[in-house]
Amino acid sequence: MKKIIIINGPNLNLLGKREIDIYGKTTLTEIQKLSINKANELNIDLKFYQSNSESEIIELIHKVQTDFDGLIINPAAWTHTSVAILDALNAISQPKIEIHLSNIYNREEFRKKSITSNGVNGIICGFGSLSYILAIEAMNSLLDN
Repeated sequence: MKKIIIINGPNLNLLGKREIDIYGKTTLTEIQKLSINKANELNIDLKFYQSNSESEIIELIHKVQTDFDGLIINPAAWTHTSVAILDALNAISQPKIEIHLSNIYNREEFRKKSITSNGVNGIICGFGSLSYILAIEAMNSLLDN
């Protein structure tokens, strides 16, 4: 069975309560349930995490090398600022997909630059909670090839 991890960055625990016009009404718990259902459908063992701590996110990325076949990450605000997360992504060899609920290229100027995308195979953004489902399907295909 394929093992993948979804790591969510800062403030995503507030989904459904913050900036609903940008991020929608779906909570992270609801996204987790949708993600687990899709993973089960594809016979994937999925772990789902969220942290507001950059160091915890980096530690989780390090575990991918030994514990998982692939990584899906929504680095949230660290997308635009974290060289440390980029370095952690570059340190692992498994397939990696970056996701975002909103279209970061259709937002404020500072959000249009993704530092972390330099360390992943591809990026999916702008589809709300569907971004997670699309990423799971894409990861499944990457791992099959």
